[in-house]
Amino acid sequence: MDEFRGRAFDIVLSGRARKALDLSDETAATRDRYKGVEKFLLARRLVEAGVGAVTLDIGNWDTHFDNFKYLREWLPRLDRAVTNLVQDLHDRGLDKDVVTVMWGEFGRTPKINARGGRDHWDPVMSTLIAGGGLRMGQAIGSTSSRAEVPRERPYRVQQVLSTVYRVAGIDPARTFLDGTGRPLALLDHREPVAELL
Repeated sequence: MDEFRGRAFDIVLSGRARKALDLSDETAATRDRYKGVEKFLLARRLVEAGVGAVTLDIGNWDTHFDNFKYLREWLPRLDRAVTNLVQDLHDRGLDKDVVTVMWGEFGRTPKINARGGRDHWDPVMSTLIAGGGLRMGQAIGSTSSRAEVPRERPYRVQQVLSTVYRVAGIDPARTFLDGTGRPLALLDHREPVAELL
């Protein structure tokens, strides 16, 4: 942990983080591409400054009501944000070193509820992964025609994490001691998403 703390303090105290958060260094064209989704531009700049992991959120995807109205507004923003981020990372030669992962904590019901929304649905969810030196340009797995259940190549969340951890140089089999001194595995299911490797 001392090594990680030291790296974090170095980024903050060196001024690199402050500089990364100053978007005035970017061209007007770049700022315009990220208009309304600036946190994705900040994420790219933080990665360039040496930050090892950046977590973003955009919108509120808990669409229990007015699902279609909300998605008409937010899906284009999300598409533009992720597309620009992944393209910028590629253009800067960071696509092999940086993995971008987009997902939620579960999927949404295949059926629309009485309030025009979609509720929580854990049998199926989707994940978008880009970069990290992984094999891109593929859709892995499938569901029933209405996305009710997995059909082919179902993966667990821990398997996706195992793949991302490997790219980040983290051993998925690593253990940590809990508060009582017992070893806890980082992941119980360590099989990676084979198609990505």
